[in-house]
Parts: sequence; structure tokens; C-alpha cells
Amino acid sequence: MGAVERARMDVVVAGGGLAGLVAARHLAESGADVTLFERRDELGGRVRSREIDGYTLDRGFQVLFSAYPAARRELDFDALDLRRFSPGATIARDGTRSVLSDPLRNPSAALETITNGEVTFGDKLRVFRLQRELGNRSVEEIMRRGGSSIEAYLVDRGFSESFVDAFAAPFYGGITLDRSLSTDSAVFEYTFKMLSEGATAVPAGGMGAIPAQLAERARETGVTIETGTAVESLTPDGDEQATVTVEAGGESLTADAAVVATDPKAAKSLTGVESITTEARSCVTVHVALPSGHSPPMNKRIVLNADDDRPNSVAPMSDVAPDYAPDRQTLYSATFLGQQDASDDALFEEVRSALASWYPGANFSDLALVGVDRIDFAQFAQPPGFRAGLPAVDAPAGPVALAGDYTRWSSIQGALESGRIAAETVAEF
Repeated sequence: MGAVERARMDVVVAGGGLAGLVAARHLAESGADVTLFERRDELGGRVRSREIDGYTLDRGFQVLFSAYPAARRELDFDALDLRRFSPGATIARDGTRSVLSDPLRNPSAALETITNGEVTFGDKLRVFRLQRELGNRSVEEIMRRGGSSIEAYLVDRGFSESFVDAFAAPFYGGITLDRSLSTDSAVFEYTFKMLSEGATAVPAGGMGAIPAQLAERARETGVTIETGTAVESLTPDGDEQATVTVEAGGESLTADAAVVATDPKAAKSLTGVESITTEARSCVTVHVALPSGHSPPMNKRIVLNADDDRPNSVAPMSDVAPDYAPDRQTLYSATFLGQQDASDDALFEEVRSALASWYPGANFSDLALVGVDRIDFAQFAQPPGFRAGLPAVDAPAGPVALAGDYTRWSSIQGALESGRIAAETVAEF
């Protein structure tokens, strides 16, 4: 008598962000029948783009670190047509600018970096030493470390106050949305390693191309994707909770398992898992444009505000990816940290004032406001030791798994990796 063939598993995925899309595809590839519900009319979660008058505006300033292991595994970089920022950054103050880069990866900036007066020669040697040290550590080992703040970590390693204030605060303020550098040092080490080993990039068509690619690959494996439909409740069934009843779009269905890949607040409501963090870091991104003939040379580098956080940084998006702006226009994205009470117009004027002070020879009279993104939940807070309090993937009752960066760490890497782990967990139910 032949072996009994196991019935195909029916799985519901709640949430169509990066984690949900990856989980859905891996589950379908393993033989499951997968239906993904996304409450919005578009996929992507926090990683989305929109078009306004020929401009591509990412939802907040976001970039992809090409060295992320999960990104290399889950994404087709060639199809995304990645456009790369120049390594390092420009440190800007009123009337002055200087470049800090990696001379080994960007030889043309070597002289500017060596002569940079914002940081000491000792700081530059410490940066190179840290690159070598972290290059010999695995990402797994790095994420087991941490436990102190980024500021304490840098001070302990001997970096000067000027390095911390002029470079680390605005640069990592942009990465962690925390200019005070109170984020866990493991996040610093991980991202520093990624910056040293790969490129900082955006897809030619905007960051929204990432979830679009993930969705296409999910559909190709047989995943059914329903947008504009929210999962309203999940109820494990039976004494052994072997199935789960899902209420979605006013209808009820029974599944063998479910993956909750919604935003943290919704995930906590659906599963009752109290350890899901909802403490958020916010930001506001102001997108502005200038006729190309008036645009100052930024050489594809992010510009850091060394004086204050008004704004924290400005990124030359169309210099890096020309398709972000119409012909003869240059698009910039300026980031303010935290929630902002000021109006869109007032923030725009602050951006104009900052750019004019950094580039006194340029004309910003024709600078135009294109759009503003106010993002209440851009990241979850990651204080020292935060990983000890993260929820387990199988924390919910019944055959339900969690997928989201809040199970790993707040990043595209964390989201992509969590989707794969959730799929593997469901396969073991």
C-alpha cells in the first residue's frame, strides 16, 4: 500500500508588506495554498512610492543596503536596476561643506576625506580599524552583541566628540531616526558592516519596485493576493487549536495556519501578543525640486546637517536615480526626525534656508515643494538590549506565526528575513 499523501496546507497571510510577501512566496513554494490579504489598495507596507507630476516620491527617505543577506537572497538586483549613492557623506554647516568617505571604495574622494577637518586623523584610523574588525565578524555574531548605546560604543572606542556630533549623530540619526544615538550598538555594527561591504542604493523606479517585485514572484508561485481587504480577526479552533478561523472582508474562512505580517499595532490586536512593540520613531520627509541648471553639485552623496536637525539630512534623489524626476529637474528628499508640528510650507522654507546656507553660491529661489510624507510609525524603538524583549515567531496561540521586522530588528533586512523564518515556522506546525 502506498504512502498516504499529505493534504496541501491552506495558509492565510495577513499583511502585504515585505515580510508578508516573502512569507507567502516561501509557503507557496513549499506546496501550500496561500491567500494574502492586504487592507490597503496597494502593497508594500512602509516601503512604498507614489508618482506626482512626473516625480517618484518614496514614502519617507529609504534606501536599500545591497549587502543585506536577505536582500541578496530574496531580490533580483539586476531587475530592480539599482542606482547607487556615492560612499560616505557630505558634512554641511553654514557656509562650509566637507566630505567623509571610504578612500578604498571611493578613491576620487580620498584627498577630501584625508583633509576633512570635521573629524580627527585618529577618527579616520579608527574607522578603517573598525571596518577590518567587523569584516571578520558574521552578522549573526554582531546581532548577539550590543547592549550599549551607539554613543557609548563610539566613545568607548575612542572616537572624538567632533566625530560623534558632526558625522555619527546626523548619519545614524538618519538610519535609526535617533540623532541622540541611544539605539543599541548592535544596529550600528550591523549597518556599518553593510555600508562597508556593499552599496547604498535605490531601484531606478523607486523603492516601491521592491514590493512590486516580491508580489510578482509570489503570484508566480501561486499566491492569491487580495488588496483592499483587512483581516479582522484570527481565532484558533478546536481543543488542539489545529486550525484557525479568519475573518476578512466580512467573510469567514478556515485555514490550517496563518501568518500575521501586519503593522505592529494591528498584529498585537490580532494575536494578543503583548511583547509586540508599538513604541514608534517618527519622521517627516519633505520632497523638493529645483531646475537642473540651478542645482548645486552633491556628487550623489547624502548631505548631513552638522549644526542641527532642521532638517537632519538631504538626499539628491534624481542625481542618483534620474528617473525620479522629469527632464531638467532635480529632486531632493529632506528628512526631519520625529513628528513635526510645523506646516508643510514652514518645513519647506526650513529646507530652502538650510540648502542656501550650505551652498551659498547656488540660487534656490526656484525651489519648489513637491510633496510631504508624515510617517508616524517609521521604525520601532531599539534601545540597548531591545532584542531580548522581541516576540517569538510562534508566540501567538494556535497555528499562527508572526512576520515583521519587529521580530528581528527595524530594517528591510529584518522584514525580509522574518518572512522566510515565519514560513519555515508554519511548515513545522
